[in-house]
Amino acid sequence: MHIVSVVTALALALPTAGAPGQQQVPPGTTSRPVLSAAEVSPFVPENHLGFSGTYAAPVADPWRPGPVHTPRRPDLVVGPHGYPTVQDAVDAAYRAGGTGRRWIAVRPGTYTGTVFIPAGSPPLTVYGTGRAEDVRLEFTIDATVTPAQWAAQVNPDGRYAEGDPAWPMYQSCATKTSATAGLCATVVWAQSTDLQLKNLTITNTLLDTVDRGTHQALALRTDADRTQLEGLRLISRQDTLLTNADDVNRIARVSVRDTYVEGDTDFVFGRAAAVFTHCTFRLVSTRKASGGVIFAPNTHPGYPYGFLVTHSRIVADDGYLAAPTGRLGRAWDQGASATGYLPGITPNGQLVIRDSHLGAGFDTVAPWAPAATTARPFSAPIEIGRNLSDVNHNRLWEYANHGPSAV
Repeated sequence: MHIVSVVTALALALPTAGAPGQQQVPPGTTSRPVLSAAEVSPFVPENHLGFSGTYAAPVADPWRPGPVHTPRRPDLVVGPHGYPTVQDAVDAAYRAGGTGRRWIAVRPGTYTGTVFIPAGSPPLTVYGTGRAEDVRLEFTIDATVTPAQWAAQVNPDGRYAEGDPAWPMYQSCATKTSATAGLCATVVWAQSTDLQLKNLTITNTLLDTVDRGTHQALALRTDADRTQLEGLRLISRQDTLLTNADDVNRIARVSVRDTYVEGDTDFVFGRAAAVFTHCTFRLVSTRKASGGVIFAPNTHPGYPYGFLVTHSRIVADDGYLAAPTGRLGRAWDQGASATGYLPGITPNGQLVIRDSHLGAGFDTVAPWAPAATTARPFSAPIEIGRNLSDVNHNRLWEYANHGPSAV
C-alpha cells in the first residue's frame, strides 16, 4: 500500500489529540513552529510504530509494545553464582538459539566493558533485578580514537574471539579504514530484533574528562526493529542514545518508556521511528556550558515518522538557568558534509514534541539549532495548508507543551 494512503487511513481512524489549556498557539513562527490539533493528529504512537519494511514501500504492521515482563525465574543470570559478564550471558543465549524469548537477569553491581548483541539472537530481555541505579553497565570510549586503538581498548582480555557470536560486530569496527572509531564508540550495541532492555544504568564514563569539542561517546546504540527500552538510565555527554536503522533502506522501530537520558550534544539521535513516552531528557552544562542540543534525528526524507516525544520532561541543569541557551534539537544532515543539504536525498530529521513539560534554560525564541553536518539554517513553513513533510524545510515541531520554556 502506498505510504500516503496508509497514513491517511490511520489518521482518520485515530482520535485527535486535544490540548485543554494549551499555551502554544499554532502555527507559531518560522523559528518555532507549532502544530494545530488537526495537524498533530497523525503523530501518535500507533503511526510511528505502525509500519515496517522499506521506506520506498512501507507496509502496515501494527506494533503495540506493552510493559516489559520480567519473570521470577530467568533463563540466565549475570552476577554472583551466574555468568561474570552480560556479554557471556548474551553469547550463551545466542548459542542456545530458538525463536522463543529468553530472559537474562543482571544482579546489582558494576559491569565494566562493552556488550554487543548480534543479529540472529533469539528475542532477548536483559533486565536489572534491582533499581536501575544499582545495575550499572559502564565503559570509557571516545569516538576520536583510531579503529586500532578502539580494538585495544574494547578487547584487551580477548573477550571477543573468532567464532564468538559478537565477533563479526567487533571485527566490523576493528578493521575499519576510517581515521576514527566513530559510532563504534558505544557501551552497549544491539543489532537484534525484538530486544528488550529494562532497569539498567548504561554509562559511557568518558563524561567530563574531555574538552567541549566533538567527542562522541555513546552509551547505547540500537540498530534493529522492535526494540523496547524501559526504565533505563542512559548517561554520557555527546551522542548518548543512538536509535538507529542499520539498513538505511528499511524502517526500524524503537519504543522508549520511563527512561532518563542525560547529555550535552545531540544526545538522542538516529534514523529510527522512535516513540519516547514518560521520559526525562536532561541537558547538562558540566562539560559544555552553553548551546547544548538534545535531539538530532536523521529521518529518511520520504518517510513522515521520525521521533515522537510525548508526556515527557525536557529539562536543563542549573548552568543553563542564568543564560537560557539550550536547544531542543536540530536535524542531522548525515552524509552531506561535502555536498550540502540535497532536498529529497539528504536525511531530513523529523520530530514532534507534544504534551510535554519544557523546563527553564532553553532558548524560547529559537529552540531549534541549525542542522548538524551542514549548518543548514532552521526554517519552517507557517502558511495555512503547509506541507509538514516539505523537504525544503525542517520537520521539527511542537504541540501543546507547557512549562517555562514552552512559550
